[in-house]
Amino acid sequence: MADIAPDRQGLLPAGENLIHWEYFGKGEKEPIALLNGLAMHCKAWYGFLPFVLPQHDVILYDYLGQGESSAPDEPVLIPSLAGFLVAILDELKVQKTHVMGISYGGFVALEFARLHQERLHTLTLSGILLSNEELFEMYEALSLRFYRGGPEVFEIYTHYMYEKIFGEAFVRKVKDNLDTMRRKFHDRYKDSLHALIRLTEAQDPFFAALEENMPGYREIRTPALVMPGEEDRAIPPWVQKKIVGILPDARWEPIAESGHVVYLERPDVFFPMLLRFTAAKSTVF
Repeated sequence: MADIAPDRQGLLPAGENLIHWEYFGKGEKEPIALLNGLAMHCKAWYGFLPFVLPQHDVILYDYLGQGESSAPDEPVLIPSLAGFLVAILDELKVQKTHVMGISYGGFVALEFARLHQERLHTLTLSGILLSNEELFEMYEALSLRFYRGGPEVFEIYTHYMYEKIFGEAFVRKVKDNLDTMRRKFHDRYKDSLHALIRLTEAQDPFFAALEENMPGYREIRTPALVMPGEEDRAIPPWVQKKIVGILPDARWEPIAESGHVVYLERPDVFFPMLLRFTAAKSTVF
């Protein structure tokens, strides 16, 4: 990854805060925005850019509380996170983009599609839901208890989290590296747990507004690809599949031997499928 660096990058003003963004490419290919999960940052995508760059330019950005963006201890709204992508497109003078949202990034992707469909070529979602589910609410509440418990309690969460989100095959593959992964995650957030809390809390108004916003989601006619992991225990496939009944033009492609983080666990399947979809700009590919 040492030779991977953005061709353009900047800091987008957002009130008193700044949003860090990066652009890879010369503007000669249709871009795709890879939207972060909750605890990700731009550089987490670097190892996967070789899958994508031959076909697309790439847009990355950090939400508030992530990476090189500001991390204010104040409420965050998911529609605002989606709006930052609009401002970045305007800064780049890009009219339309493909969007792929993984996990938390799927919330942002859905809001971008609902509010700014005219700026969208295709929509890809993985590890996300668009319905009120009791078990997910319990999962969110438990996560917040871990975050609010301070660094020592948060360290316990790093064990719970990985056992929850990864599939069996991936855990067997990276078992010797799990402690290192836990430690890096813990050290990155131990002094800024408010960032995880604020991003997680932003899910509450998102879900509270589902009924009100559902007509808007049903009007997302942009081709959509939904790729869940068949072993996802955080958001089980049967929950994710409800999205296909909401979006007018959606294709369901579950990925075997994968948990919640499909792009990381099965890049050999995830990215070729994604690129066939974005090339076709159609759910028939």
